[in-house]
Amino acid sequence: MSRSYRIGQIVPSSNVTMETEIPAVFRTREQHYDDRFTFHSSRMRMKQVTKEELAAMDRDSDRCALELSDAAVDVMGYACLVAIMSMGLGYHRESQARLHQVTVDNGHPSPVVSSAGALVDGLSVLKAKKIALITPYRKPLTELVCQYLESEGFEVMDAISLEIPDNLEVARQDPKAPIDLVDRLALANVDTLVASACVQMPSLPAVSGIQAKTGIPTLSASVATSFRMMKELGLDTRIPGYGALFE
Repeated sequence: MSRSYRIGQIVPSSNVTMETEIPAVFRTREQHYDDRFTFHSSRMRMKQVTKEELAAMDRDSDRCALELSDAAVDVMGYACLVAIMSMGLGYHRESQARLHQVTVDNGHPSPVVSSAGALVDGLSVLKAKKIALITPYRKPLTELVCQYLESEGFEVMDAISLEIPDNLEVARQDPKAPIDLVDRLALANVDTLVASACVQMPSLPAVSGIQAKTGIPTLSASVATSFRMMKELGLDTRIPGYGALFE
C-alpha cells in the first residue's frame, strides 16, 4: 500500500546541495516503489565553514526542529556533518536525542537523523574497517572528522582536504570531480570509500562511478543520510545507482 511521507530537512543557510541530492535519492526510489515524498526545510545561519560559525549554527538547530515538527514531518535530516563532528566525539547521539525531544515536546514526535550519525551508521552497515575519504574542508576540520570516525571504530587510511572555507564555493564543485580525486588517495588496504564527507559538496553522480572504478564499496554523506532516513521510515532501501549501501 502506497503512502506519502514528509521529509524534514534542517539546512545550513548557505547549503544548496542537500535539498537537491537527498530528494534525488528519494525520487529514484519513487521510480521503483509506490511511496511518495514531499520535502520541507528550515534554515540555520552559516556562511563560512569555521569551527566558530559551525558552533553558532548548531545552537540554531533546536528552532529548526521545532519549526519542522509544526509541519508534522515523518523524519528529519540534520545535514551538516562537520558541524556535529566539531562539537565533540559522539556528539551526533546527543544532538539527535535532543532534537527528537524537541519534536516530542511539540506534540509531533519525529525521528531525527544527522548526516554525521548516518555516515557512522552507513559505514557500520558496510562492515567498514579501513576507510579513505574526500572532504572540501581545511585540514584542521578534516582532521576533526578523521578523529571522530576513528573514535567510532574506523581506521582512516587517507583523506583529501580541498581547503575550501566558503560554503557556496563548496557547492560549486563538479559533482563528478571525486571520480578523479580518488586517484590521489592511497587505497592499499582500504575497504570503504567516502566520496564526500560533506552534504554541501556535490558527489551523487560520483558514488557509483568511484565504486565501478576502484571496486571498493563507496558511499557519501548524502547517500548515508538518505539511507538512514528511509530506514527510520521502515522503507525498503534497495535502489540502483547510489553505491553499495543501497545494493
